Amino acid sequence: MKKIFLLTTLTLAAQVAIAQIKLPQASPGATVMQTVGTTDLTVTYSRPSLKGRTALGNQTPLAPLGQLWRTGANGATNFKTTTDVMVQGQKLPAGSYSVFTIPNQNEWTLIFNKNLTATAEEGAPNGYKKEEDALRVQMKSEKTARPYETFTIGFGDLTDSTANLNFSWADTRATASLKVDVIANAQANVEKAVADKPEDAGVLQAAANWNLSKNRNLDQALAWADKSIGLKETYMNVWIKAQILAKMGKAAEALPLAQKALALGDASNDPIFKFYKEGIQKGVSDYQALIPVASKVLKGKKKKA
Repeated sequence: MKKIFLLTTLTLAAQVAIAQIKLPQASPGATVMQTVGTTDLTVTYSRPSLKGRTALGNQTPLAPLGQLWRTGANGATNFKTTTDVMVQGQKLPAGSYSVFTIPNQNEWTLIFNKNLTATAEEGAPNGYKKEEDALRVQMKSEKTARPYETFTIGFGDLTDSTANLNFSWADTRATASLKVDVIANAQANVEKAVADKPEDAGVLQAAANWNLSKNRNLDQALAWADKSIGLKETYMNVWIKAQILAKMGKAAEALPLAQKALALGDASNDPIFKFYKEGIQKGVSDYQALIPVASKVLKGKKKKA
């Protein structure tokens, strides 16, 4: 009995020791991350290789057509998005999901499931359950110009608000379109930053400048610019306020502020100012041209008096 106990103990100790040693894996793990707009998209998966076998065909030993596939090897493939994202035109809420697919000849079913550790064995204790799906969409598949020995998930065709999520293996690639609401996400980030640091002149300046750049909620932008100036006046926040007023059709109020921004910049000894000076000078000229002639004459008479 003691010998059996000792043998069991030694076996367990050996297993623990092996688990602590990093050894080559048949299907090594990988993580791919892509930022789209302000959204971080992350896929964590294991990458099987063909090694002389076939995949994505009728009754192939690897990922046969028409069958639920864990979309990788070893454990579940995981997908994380930091904001809501549209997948093939359908909304996937921010969060983490396991990824399953059902490959077919010209179209795959792409599944995002709420169970992050689910296996592809339906009916097993921790097996995939359709009722735990967060989203299920169809995506097109096509033959590739070159074969992929190792299964690859990646992002392509990036813009500031869109990307493609590509699944490539053997002679096949399936692609799902992704789209994020960049403006809404950025606006949420701006408002959160102001809420977190309401007395930070730099944060208020950046928030005002964001609204200005998108021509959104100019009244709020003006309030943020005013508060920033009240906390710490700089040529930049004064210039931002001038531009906001000009966009609101108040060139007469914008002009003296643009002129003040020039003076503050010249006196600041800030080496960055040279990159803004020409734009501010142009703003002064533009605002002068926008002020009605009658207003200019009236102001001139008042000065003589």
